[in-house]
Amino acid sequence: MTPSQNSPIPVVFLQGIGGAARLWDPQVASFAAAGYRPVALDLPGYGDRPPVDHMDFEMLAADVEAAIDARQLDRPVIVGHSLGGMIAQTCLRRRPDGYRAAVLSGTSPAFGNPSGDFQKKFVADRLAPLDAGQTMADMAGEVAQQLMGPNADPANRALLIEVMGSISPRTYRAAVQCLVNFDERGNLAAIRTPVLCLVGDLDRNAPPAMMEKMAGKIPAARYVLLAGLGHMPNLEAPDRYDAAIMNFLRDVKP
Repeated sequence: MTPSQNSPIPVVFLQGIGGAARLWDPQVASFAAAGYRPVALDLPGYGDRPPVDHMDFEMLAADVEAAIDARQLDRPVIVGHSLGGMIAQTCLRRRPDGYRAAVLSGTSPAFGNPSGDFQKKFVADRLAPLDAGQTMADMAGEVAQQLMGPNADPANRALLIEVMGSISPRTYRAAVQCLVNFDERGNLAAIRTPVLCLVGDLDRNAPPAMMEKMAGKIPAARYVLLAGLGHMPNLEAPDRYDAAIMNFLRDVKP
């Protein structure tokens, strides 16, 4: 599947929990240069959108679908990172034939039981700095350090810190609490769309072994491991990340 100058293939990018559309700037530039039509979306509460106090995955997927419909994007490729990858999985269930291909990047098919000890600890740990009076800007540097591999592009590391620091704490709380309710394991075998499962080998948020297992449950999935990269490969090494996706798209039949 290669882009056409007359009707460029749309590629929709969905952010993670600590991001915004701006974190896809490297991909927007490179995919446009390659002849695609890249569209990076701000989720509800992110970017210039007003803060929100509640999220759920059906609402987030409907928001993405509305953005796709408003732009009249015909069966776009959907690229979702982390939280965005969970939304992408929800979209694949809701519109099984609505996408040419999907890229699930540094994500998971489920978060488990929201009342479990691990899930409760996850929420408590993520929100503890805010509960202690820190701002998102106070947290951003340390979180970026945890998310990125040691050789991340310095300018993009600074971009991540800037974007994360600007997120509304209300929106961040809503996103963390939404995350623990995710479970799309039951739909993996029903996905008909070609899928790329893409992850950095240093990713501690979405362990590679888990993503490889996930790829094995999706009928038309490819698994690619990016050496030396952490949870933000699109920012750590944009050229390698983008090449992996474009190589996959070239092999997808229309």
